[in-house]
Amino acid sequence: MPSVPSQLVPSQLRMSVVICVYTEERWDDILAAVDSVRDQSLPAHETLLVVDHNPALLRRLAAYYGDQGPGAAVRMLANAGPRGLSAGRNTGIAVSTGEVIAFLDDDAVAERDWLHHFAAAYADPAVLAVGGRTVPVWASRRRPPWFPEEFDWVVGCTYRGLPPGRVQVRNVLGGNASFRREAFQLTGGFATGIGRDGDKRPLGCEETELCIRLTRARPDAVLLIDDRAVIHHKVPPARERFAYFRTRAYAEGLSKALVARSVGAQAGLSTERRYTTRVLPAGIARGLRDALLGRPGGAGRAGAIVAGVAAAASGYVVGAARARGSGGAGFAVPPLPEAGAGTGTRAEAADAPPRPAQGRV
Repeated sequence: MPSVPSQLVPSQLRMSVVICVYTEERWDDILAAVDSVRDQSLPAHETLLVVDHNPALLRRLAAYYGDQGPGAAVRMLANAGPRGLSAGRNTGIAVSTGEVIAFLDDDAVAERDWLHHFAAAYADPAVLAVGGRTVPVWASRRRPPWFPEEFDWVVGCTYRGLPPGRVQVRNVLGGNASFRREAFQLTGGFATGIGRDGDKRPLGCEETELCIRLTRARPDAVLLIDDRAVIHHKVPPARERFAYFRTRAYAEGLSKALVARSVGAQAGLSTERRYTTRVLPAGIARGLRDALLGRPGGAGRAGAIVAGVAAAASGYVVGAARARGSGGAGFAVPPLPEAGAGTGTRAEAADAPPRPAQGRV
């Protein structure tokens, strides 16, 4: 991949946007996500739709947007790696041509200045990653009374406890994030075997693991969150239920165990220590206070925080035991696909056999 001129000013930055998609059930959401990128005050250099081993969706998108090749404003790609979000992102990274690669969830829409706020932060050449604020859009039109804001990460959104403004962080959150191309030259991309894979157990933390590897490779790297870079993320009815809440918290524990096994507990759990010792106790106290004052949902929120912590802790214990038993981290960092791999819109490209992962962390 070409080197990045660090002296580029925000208006000169070419911003590639990668949207990973996998199901036709989100057709309208995908179109809305692309439209929000097209409407940016700072135009995107390109929008890459990476289809995760779904030939029918690939053909449908190609028919809708036109079978456009390199240089097109919206381009369809087949995931060139194994099934899952990490390999899809790596495919987009390899094919993209911008100095900065931004990632948007396929069921989210970005506010008009989303890319503008990302680009402004990259005026500092030390900045290698910038994330934003993700706001939930509840299917029921309101937050479930029992659902604590401290656990909004369960539904892929910014949670209570993150500092406001533009602040330096350990890691950005993957559904609303951007990276300077140099970040992937240093790290090789997102690890496979740790992130989401369609409708399987909702694992995560692939962006956490990447960011920790990034700061190890470049200790002076600056990673930011700017809460003015806003996207609105849909929360379907199934994810408003307590059963999903508990399952997702358990899966987060599994993922955190993999990350800690790879990079060490000190780095892998540094942010989580403050979260569990300060943010969550304050949330329980608020819930109990609201319950005493007769406000709806207070007791439920306090109970959900306790249940969420217990589920995540259980997942961490199980994940740590599995990692020890396997003798490794349980995931790998493959080389990024070669530029041009999996970039066609033919159905056969989406069915190509996965490339073997190499380079265990």
